Amino acid sequence: MVRVGLSGGIGSGKSTVATRLAGRGATVIDADAIARDVLVPDGPGLAAVVEEFGPGVLDAHGALDRAALAAVVFADPERRAALNAIVHPLVTARTAALLASASGGAASARVVVHDVPLLVENGLAPSYALVVVVTAPVEVRLARLVAQRGLTEVDARARIAAQASDEQRAEVADVLLDNTGTRAELDARVDRLWEQRIAPFAANLAAGRPASLRSPLPGAYDPRWPATAGRWAARLRATGGADVRRVDHVGSTAVPGLLAQDVVDIQVVLARLDSDVLARLAPGFAEVGLVQDTTRGEPDPSPPAWRTAFFASADPGRRAHVQVRQVGEPGWRFALLVRDWLRACPEARAAYVARAKGSWLAQALVRAEAWAAATGWSPSDE
Repeated sequence: MVRVGLSGGIGSGKSTVATRLAGRGATVIDADAIARDVLVPDGPGLAAVVEEFGPGVLDAHGALDRAALAAVVFADPERRAALNAIVHPLVTARTAALLASASGGAASARVVVHDVPLLVENGLAPSYALVVVVTAPVEVRLARLVAQRGLTEVDARARIAAQASDEQRAEVADVLLDNTGTRAELDARVDRLWEQRIAPFAANLAAGRPASLRSPLPGAYDPRWPATAGRWAARLRATGGADVRRVDHVGSTAVPGLLAQDVVDIQVVLARLDSDVLARLAPGFAEVGLVQDTTRGEPDPSPPAWRTAFFASADPGRRAHVQVRQVGEPGWRFALLVRDWLRACPEARAAYVARAKGSWLAQALVRAEAWAAATGWSPSDE
């Protein structure tokens, strides 16, 4: 099952995207709808809200007066935090139940889209295999909120200001989906996203198959690689929990300016690498879109100490290789050493680019170790 986190600022058109994805076969879990459900009359959620904010947040029928509550919380960050402390645990529990139900459903539920307005604010991005953020300029969003929701411009600006910034959303986004234009243009973008990325991702993950390389040939350095690696690192730390000692961006894409294949290499370091630990990690790795890469080695090879468990991304739009190693073993050290040596030494980078790979690797360890000895380099044991 591919779990997609869908977010965007108020007025961006996120709900329109969710509706289109549902039409393509995704199961959509709407955080706003859940938030409404947990605040129904006579429920414990609404009772806690009334206790905190007083009866003035109720309408004449005893239901929540959302406009009255919004007027309080959007003007005061502390009151907004108090509301979130009541609502978020209830929403989280209900969401977990719906996700569990979807994961056991039919093949059409292989894609679950979690529509979450506060995905960034609540630090949820690392829990999804794909994060899609719908974007539109602030002035466009203001116009929509005034025209479509009847808000005043002052209220609309207050609600926008209360949410994460566009820069914060872009930092966690795997996909930025522009909704500046017409509904037809947005629908076309969503359809392309589904056909070219989400549906193949789901098919690959269901089959336990890594995504294909877009090109086997190295290309120019892409300045987006470090950000992609950062999102991968966040996912792997979150899913690995206490078993993971550190996560590092390694390989060619970790060296600024170096020619490389469009595949981000990530090294996950464990205190202990054995079959029990890998079995514990594998379900979480699958949740963030990784499959075992049997083309590159066994999942738990025997000694010698260069043993590595290989995983790869099933996402055709974000190819990654994940190498799982044990702290202190030579493979762990070599990946960090070669990366730092290439970053520091222009002549090493030039030799790498001109290399015949096998012969270069045979000599690289000797040269890198000489550099480490001369500079005092050693890997930190984080």
